Amino acid sequence: MELLQPSSLAELDGGVYIHGGTEVVPLVRDGILSGERLVDIRAVVPRGVQGTVIGAGTTLAELEVDPQIPDALREACRLAASPQLRNMGSIGGNLLQATRCWYWRLKYPCRLHGGDRCHAREGEHREHAVFANDFCASAHPSDIAAALLALNARVRTTARELALFELYRVPSEDERDVVRLQPGELILELDVPAPDSSVYLKAMDRRRWSFPQVGVAAARFGGETRIALAGVAPIPWLLDSPEGLDAATPLPRTEWKVPVARALVQRAVTALQ
Repeated sequence: MELLQPSSLAELDGGVYIHGGTEVVPLVRDGILSGERLVDIRAVVPRGVQGTVIGAGTTLAELEVDPQIPDALREACRLAASPQLRNMGSIGGNLLQATRCWYWRLKYPCRLHGGDRCHAREGEHREHAVFANDFCASAHPSDIAAALLALNARVRTTARELALFELYRVPSEDERDVVRLQPGELILELDVPAPDSSVYLKAMDRRRWSFPQVGVAAARFGGETRIALAGVAPIPWLLDSPEGLDAATPLPRTEWKVPVARALVQRAVTALQ
């Protein structure tokens, strides 16, 4: 695989983009992601915080200590991974994380790999989805995506501007990719409105540096409260209200996630007062 290091956006011409490498390198190593060219985009993606605008190349470690950043996003960054990974991983790359579903990671011919079965639904699925899990039961692993969804963030790419929720889609027979980016499209910046208050809470198997079994982000803007969840659906999941958990469709071994989510949602909403 050839490594390219462009110095401007005009030089981009396809390939596998890599920034911090915390996601791409393991996928390439395991043969899940492949291509003829690896494109180092560190020199062309904006980095840093200017008011409500965050460069997609900003690391999670930088965001967790920046006082300009809303509390929910700072805490989501702090809880996202080990210090080493937070110092390498960018916020743009974090939004594009692939599922941790072991069937997908082990390259079973599941629906996300173009197959006709969701192996998790029939097999081991304790860590999988409780919403939108009929076609694919995988759970989205990004704490940061849930926080940004609650904060009503917007995304600017090399091609367009869109709301964060528009970046994702629930996989289906016709569209099996979870992310809506077009080939060659690159996330450049995020615009994150400043809420009156916000919080991120997380349940995980280990006390630190683990993916969310259930993550809950909540943000208050005037009289509106937005609640988003990580680890409960194939995409970051926005609740229309705390009662939205009543619509969950857990699998036999994911039922435990629903009461955990209820407790975290209640705590999060209370913390916004």
